[in-house]
Amino acid sequence: MTKFDTWESYFYPPPDHATMRNLLGERDPAVLAQKEYGRTAWRQRELNADPSLISHTYDAEHLRAIHRHLFQDVYEWAGEYRTQNMLKSGTMRGFADVNTGEIDSYLAYAKRLVQQTDWGGLDRAQFGAAAATVFAHVNQAHPFREGNGRSSKVFMEHVAQQSRFTLDYARVSPQEWNQASEFSRPDIGRYDVVPDSLVPVFRHIAVERTSTPTPGIDPAALARSPLSASYPKAPGRGAPTGQQSPPRGPARPGPGYGTSGPGIGR
Repeated sequence: MTKFDTWESYFYPPPDHATMRNLLGERDPAVLAQKEYGRTAWRQRELNADPSLISHTYDAEHLRAIHRHLFQDVYEWAGEYRTQNMLKSGTMRGFADVNTGEIDSYLAYAKRLVQQTDWGGLDRAQFGAAAATVFAHVNQAHPFREGNGRSSKVFMEHVAQQSRFTLDYARVSPQEWNQASEFSRPDIGRYDVVPDSLVPVFRHIAVERTSTPTPGIDPAALARSPLSASYPKAPGRGAPTGQQSPPRGPARPGPGYGTSGPGIGR
């Protein structure tokens, strides 16, 4: 097994150093992106059709199992935490991703939130606030080198299966989703996430679950494209921490844009 212990180890050596090492042997990053999305879409259909393939424990191992299942055909490190701290740049505000040592802390808090919430008793407004808070912690953990978005969306659908709602990510544009996710990250030097911007998003994508005799499986959700909220792009090299982060852009929306509601314990 390849040892992924440096930034460069995730990539092929020159002249293919723009492409992440993969089980397909693909050296073109654009082609790899398309193949990756096709194979993960097929694996996601498997999970949608048979939720029992993964134990729904709502913890770090649950999220790792999702990632492992989705990316098992593409990356040797599927289901494994990234080993390097990362800098996410080129966004409106720019931010440093959580350090590797803090991943478990954010995911443990997300698990507590899931366990402390009476999902079956939430109306749409309450569900939006509760789901946004859980997702903000999972999003901030950002545990994998690639595939965090797809894995966290599947995780949130598993969370939603405890409620009367399913999630239709196609109801929000990539720009709205990415901006709300970005605004939910902690301010520089802070630990706490700020999920307010995600609350209206989750309220909007929450769809009443179709009545079905099979718990956790919603026919309407199965009919949706598993890529409805995935936006294919070549896996980028990103930047390791230690490089200068660009200045932050627009501030978060002010109070009233979205607030926490019943069913959320902190």
